[in-house]
Amino acid sequence: MTDHKERFVQWLDQRVTGAGLGTDDTTSTVDPSGVFWLGRLAPEKEAMAETRRERRMDPCSVGIRFKPATPGPWSFQVRVRARGWNRITAGSKDLDTPEEWAKSAAAEATIDVTANAGMRPTDFGADLLTAALRRVGIGTATAVVQVSDESWRGTAELVVTVVNTTTESGQPKGERYLFEVELAVEGLPSAPFILESLPDSFRYEREMPALGINCGVEMRGTTFVTTDTVVVSTKRPTFRFGYTAEDKLDLSFIGLTDDPLPRLRQLVEGYAQWGQAAWSPEALARLQGDGPAWTPEMIAEANRGRAAYEAELDRLRCGVAALESSPQLLRSYRLMNKAMGRTASRRGITSWRPFQVGFLLGVLPSLVEGRRDWNIVEIVWFATGGGKTETYLGLLVLAVFHDRLRGKHSGITAWSRFPLRLLSLQQTQRFADALGAAELVRREHRVPGDPIALGYYVGKSSTPNDIPVEPTKDNPIDVEDDTMPARFNVLLRCPFCTARNVSTRFNRRHWRLEHFCSALDCPSTGEALPLFVVDSEIYRFLPSVVIGTLDKAALISMQAAMRGFIHGPAGRCRRPGHGFTYAKRGSRPSGCLVPGCKDPSETIKAHDRAMFAPSFRLQDELHLLRDSLGAVDSHYESILDDLQVKNTDTDPPKIIASSATLSGYQRQTFTLYGRRGRVFPALGPSVHESYWSAATPGTLRRYVAVWPRGVTLEWVSDRTITVLQQSVRRLLSEPEVVCAQAGIKPVHVPELLDLYGTNVIYGNTVKDVEAARRSMGTQVDVNPLNTVSLTGQTPFDEVRTAIAELDRPPADFDERVHVVAASSMFSHGVDIDRLNIMTVLGVPLTTAEFIQTTARVGRTHPGLVYVVHKIGRERDASVYSHFQAFVEHGDRLVEPIPVTRSSRRVLDLTSAAAIEARRLFFHEPRSERLKLTTADLLRAHHRTVVTTVDDETKALREMLGIRDDEHLLDEDLRRAVEIYFAKLNDLGSGAKWPHDILHRRPMTSLRDVETQIPISDD
Repeated sequence: MTDHKERFVQWLDQRVTGAGLGTDDTTSTVDPSGVFWLGRLAPEKEAMAETRRERRMDPCSVGIRFKPATPGPWSFQVRVRARGWNRITAGSKDLDTPEEWAKSAAAEATIDVTANAGMRPTDFGADLLTAALRRVGIGTATAVVQVSDESWRGTAELVVTVVNTTTESGQPKGERYLFEVELAVEGLPSAPFILESLPDSFRYEREMPALGINCGVEMRGTTFVTTDTVVVSTKRPTFRFGYTAEDKLDLSFIGLTDDPLPRLRQLVEGYAQWGQAAWSPEALARLQGDGPAWTPEMIAEANRGRAAYEAELDRLRCGVAALESSPQLLRSYRLMNKAMGRTASRRGITSWRPFQVGFLLGVLPSLVEGRRDWNIVEIVWFATGGGKTETYLGLLVLAVFHDRLRGKHSGITAWSRFPLRLLSLQQTQRFADALGAAELVRREHRVPGDPIALGYYVGKSSTPNDIPVEPTKDNPIDVEDDTMPARFNVLLRCPFCTARNVSTRFNRRHWRLEHFCSALDCPSTGEALPLFVVDSEIYRFLPSVVIGTLDKAALISMQAAMRGFIHGPAGRCRRPGHGFTYAKRGSRPSGCLVPGCKDPSETIKAHDRAMFAPSFRLQDELHLLRDSLGAVDSHYESILDDLQVKNTDTDPPKIIASSATLSGYQRQTFTLYGRRGRVFPALGPSVHESYWSAATPGTLRRYVAVWPRGVTLEWVSDRTITVLQQSVRRLLSEPEVVCAQAGIKPVHVPELLDLYGTNVIYGNTVKDVEAARRSMGTQVDVNPLNTVSLTGQTPFDEVRTAIAELDRPPADFDERVHVVAASSMFSHGVDIDRLNIMTVLGVPLTTAEFIQTTARVGRTHPGLVYVVHKIGRERDASVYSHFQAFVEHGDRLVEPIPVTRSSRRVLDLTSAAAIEARRLFFHEPRSERLKLTTADLLRAHHRTVVTTVDDETKALREMLGIRDDEHLLDEDLRRAVEIYFAKLNDLGSGAKWPHDILHRRPMTSLRDVETQIPISDD
């Protein structure tokens, strides 16, 4: 049960909102206009002297916009409540005496209003409000209710506001303001507004009863009331089995390991029965209800929804048929379930969620003969925290076992890429856990082949590109430094035994950076764990699954050893522990990547090398591949596919993706991969319920939109953190009082302290994050206050330490991390159940980022999210005005992904990489000396094989996917090739290396759109 957690979250929110309003304060030693950020109104005369943006930041009025349900005139009542503050003594800096302020009682007045159609702004109730203010001791402030008809497109829209009309300017600032202001309107029948920014849909409501002006609005019975924050609670989903009896359907890991087919048939049959009922004409008629008739667009959408369900059902049936027809695939499926069950059991999970099983079933036909739908991009789309990562991990583990059983005993099965610069350690750990369990299962069942291993392919500041014999300026890693290996420990625990005894060491004999577990009962028995974190070691051992950042694809134009990612290595070094070999270079005459090794290698035949081609490329967070990053990546995707197809005579890898949005996914997948995209699961007829999940009454997250008034964002952030930390710490100092106030039992205190004792502050930029952290250091009156930063600039070892401490906090609350200051690095892949409170500093720039960011809290327990709007920004103000719809319809409001591949600028950036990739992966393996590292060797090769400009341009056009009608791109590409061959054949050009003859240097990163730096092929 989570009732006590929900009540505690509500109590915390009441404390923070009360602090913003000042509801619990009756006296103050400072001017209250500099303290309270909610419910206050500035004097109109002063506010109107400011710009529109500044007026939003400290408004003089709040109100409600209505759409009357009947023609005018309209008669209704308006009730206004407000308080004021009076300065009792001025204080003295010389005498070091503070000011003294006292808050008044609440002034309240009810005003009868009659408004006519077309009414211009008209004042009501000035005398009544002034009298009410004077009765409670507010001496100079005045207010008025203003009503006007701001007709729009011939439809009346009544605007009712309360305005602070105080004109006395000689009084202290705090006495000129009104505080805890509330306006209520009763007796005005109204029609809802329609959120026109959303397309009409049979699944969604677009209606809003009224609109707040400089505030929120809610209905209490038949009365509309302004609110100082906008609170939206989302419901926690449950994962169920639709029409299939829950007690008869077994999706446990054990059950699907022992006898999967009957269970899978039952799941699919349940889906069929559910669909027959849910998509029937009678069901759709019930969904329409007594509302307006559906438009033709809504009917067409419903028909497409039913068709998507039917196609999905067909794929699931084909998945079962694939298992029935292929003993090899069936065995792989059972082994996968055993492995995934082993790793899931560590978290107390014994069963798959239905949608996870469904997704896997839908992909299985691609793995059997005929490879049905191989060229379709499969996108898993489910609520963040629903289990997407485990879903595609299950697929990768299954694919690894299938590769082993079909004869691929070495090489990469899948390359999984993440678009952020820094790969989350938790993401890495989840991959390591799944593959570690798979390796133990492989050993137990004597599945042939190399150990199932993971490659961490990141490089740069996180892990080494290679380990040099001696440190250099470009690579300062020193093998004599005993502390060096520890800097590159990427595991939080052992993937075999879960012990937190993982250390790193450098093995000189095998020239390898090893992770090892020192637990005495670990199945590794002290040997190196199956994990590779150095780029050169990944090339040498080609682990089963490689995870890394998207930017590493840029190496396709610079690193011949990336052939292991395309069509396999040249051979295997005869010296044990050295691994695969590649193209020979001056520093590696035998092709072995171990420094100084000259041992011969065993050649791998071309036919056998084709088996090394990866089966899958997995793209996490597909929605982040946008703008220039997406455009550049689209060309690199084409390069990777072309090289694999041309060198192995096989299909390109199947693409699996996960995304936070469905907006424009078809166009995006075709732009990026030249393939059609398909989303699983298909939407049900109701947004709240499908065969795969349904909403529960329990709270997932409580979102609170905050419109700060008259104070800085940092002030609101500091005060929010202060109140939250002080309130949670009262669980330690006065647990009985807090429990009584919150309506919870004292037995829950330790749990609540653990779940709500750490706050996250999220900034849209690193600058915002650092400003908030600096401000906390001096403005948050809580001691101790332990903070950590998690941004792209945080050193790797600090990230690792912080994640470990957050995941397993010290027993003493004072020693724990209390605040996490984070940027976009935190918004993807950080999954810690203890993080349940977040303050967002300004609405993120994209809706997808908002969804991903706020999903980092409340993953298992009720979450509390404060969205502090930068209200001076137009977008923040707009989001606040429809915040409930922004949260509830977030998936539909995600902006279409802006990405194109038909850009001359992008082609200019990527064509050099394509030319170099052709040299390394196509021409060099076919050259006489198997070596094209100098301009002279390259010139001789092209003369021998008689390569022409036309030939190379045609090959590059195919590689980059340039269409016949893209004439300007074709001309630009041809010009680049002409420059290339002109320089190559010009003996007086002085060109020594292949990159000297390019029109520009290849990109060193997919984000490298400006600066170019020298590179070396050796």
